[in-house]
Amino acid sequence: MKKLTLPIRFGIVTSASLIAYFLILSLLGKHTNVFYSLFNGFITGFGIYETIKYTKLRLGKDFSYGKGFTAGITTGFIATLLFTIFFALYSTELNSKFLNELSAVWAKDYANFEGIVFFTVAIMGFATALVLTLSFMQLFKTSNNPKK
Repeated sequence: MKKLTLPIRFGIVTSASLIAYFLILSLLGKHTNVFYSLFNGFITGFGIYETIKYTKLRLGKDFSYGKGFTAGITTGFIATLLFTIFFALYSTELNSKFLNELSAVWAKDYANFEGIVFFTVAIMGFATALVLTLSFMQLFKTSNNPKK
């Protein structure tokens, strides 16, 4: 469990940043425009990048691709899970009109729009975390090529 302390902390902070960004959009009345959610990728990416960077600094020569990948993916998945839980609570308990506003803009013909939205938020977050972790690990992995 001690190996995952750093990714868990970064996942919680990344999730808090995602929640804060969403609430700011909500205050501005822009939270129903899904194009603003593209910035979530930058927030998540920053959290994953920093996790892998600090993991590499902490482990030094013991750093491996697998350890960096595990740290990054753990951060992204925790951030996504916590944000999805917040999103579900927000849209069902705190602002019950939100899903109606969202469906009026994006999906008028779906019977179970609520479930589709929660599933989409989770899948988008998990996919973003996976792609960004794989991308950032290209920066941090050690080369097997001999130095000239």
